[in-house]
Amino acid sequence: MSAGAARWTAEQVLALAPDAASAKAGAKLAAPGPWSGTGAGDGGVWGQCGGSGSRPYLTVVDVAGDGAPGYRCSCPSRKSPCKHALGLLLLWAADDGEAVPEAPGSAPDWAGRWLTGRRQRRERGKEAAARDGERAAAPADPEAARRRAARRAARIAAGAGELERRLADLLRGGLAGAEQAGYAAWEETAARMVDAQAPGLAARVRELGAVPGSGPGWPSRMLAECALLHLLGRGFLGIGGLPEPLAATVRSRVGLTTESAALLADRDAVVRDRWLVLGRHESEEGKVTARRFWLRGRRTGRTALVLSFGAAGRPPELALPVGSSLEADLAYHPGAPALRAVIGERHGAPEPCGAPPAGTGVHGALAAYAAALREDPWLDAWPVVLSGVVPVPDGEGWQLADAGGDSALPVAGTAGVRSGMWRLAAVSGGGPVTVFGECGHRGFAPHTVWPDAAPATAVPLAAANIRGGAA
Repeated sequence: MSAGAARWTAEQVLALAPDAASAKAGAKLAAPGPWSGTGAGDGGVWGQCGGSGSRPYLTVVDVAGDGAPGYRCSCPSRKSPCKHALGLLLLWAADDGEAVPEAPGSAPDWAGRWLTGRRQRRERGKEAAARDGERAAAPADPEAARRRAARRAARIAAGAGELERRLADLLRGGLAGAEQAGYAAWEETAARMVDAQAPGLAARVRELGAVPGSGPGWPSRMLAECALLHLLGRGFLGIGGLPEPLAATVRSRVGLTTESAALLADRDAVVRDRWLVLGRHESEEGKVTARRFWLRGRRTGRTALVLSFGAAGRPPELALPVGSSLEADLAYHPGAPALRAVIGERHGAPEPCGAPPAGTGVHGALAAYAAALREDPWLDAWPVVLSGVVPVPDGEGWQLADAGGDSALPVAGTAGVRSGMWRLAAVSGGGPVTVFGECGHRGFAPHTVWPDAAPATAVPLAAANIRGGAA
């Protein structure tokens, strides 16, 4: 970051917050009062924040545009970034150069040493990733690889066969018995799927076990989920007779994935574009925090779902501000329809994008989901941008209605979505808006809204946790 380089927006900074409490605490520190010795330059922002102790906290952030930001603070917080790093970045984002002056080449020793060390480690990481990519692209021992793949396929097939017997026993005994049996039996079955190296089957089994306690109408939902699970198991057992796109989808659904390095090593398959960040959704999956980003390529028009995970109370590393765009390389995982992808090299930092994305109406959204469902029968939802829609209350729920027509989509009725709908209604003010979300058999789960009137700034919403949706 050279002198005069564009500073981040507050939205970019808040997208980095590990939780709402950290964002609120950081906002309280976004004022010059507690800060001293601040500066920015050469890809870093630094400062000293006065606290309750006798010594100020030393805070430095690496904001270089060629990778994820990094943070270092002498406070005892285990959150990353901590409230001091967020406060410093918010102060820098809102400042005109007085509270956080541009000072290239003038970082204090404690900040300069950390920035230099981090960049050296990052370069070593890039070199290691390049070597991993070369190894992934290099021809391995084909016979050894074939034997490993055959052993895992045999274990998964054994697990799928056992699951088929479990489902047959359930249906012979009647669905009423599932409610009495409780969750423990399903957790045991899921553990056996993990032992069979089929994490995708394990995840669906756990979800199936939770259906009997999901409220009125659960038997019909459980029967439908059993049918989908049966279809997936039979699909893997007969995978040799499937068309390759469908076979790739079945493999991904049971949990057979390709390493990111191998995907990015195939340079012919890498897609470079300027990607608009359509939406973000974060959920807790056991002890892991999963963060999902949906992107759309400006030149290719392709949509991508990028996942990032954080464990042990740490937020996922990937942080992309909703409504921004970045030039980057993406590689898609095998499967049809192609959606899940990994980010490779970034060609610059995210930049604000003031215009809403192009969208479709209600009929177009349903057609897009139907087309995707034909290729992936286990797909719960498909990412769609709706344009020219108006949020309309519908009893205890909501609908998104075409402003110029007579069609509407029901909004998926989770607590998170219901709270976000009030924000969407406030942005709309009764007029048409552009909304990004997931369209599926449960309804439409909105994630982001853009007002049709200027300025068209993206507003993230409380998003629904639709299982696996477009993953």
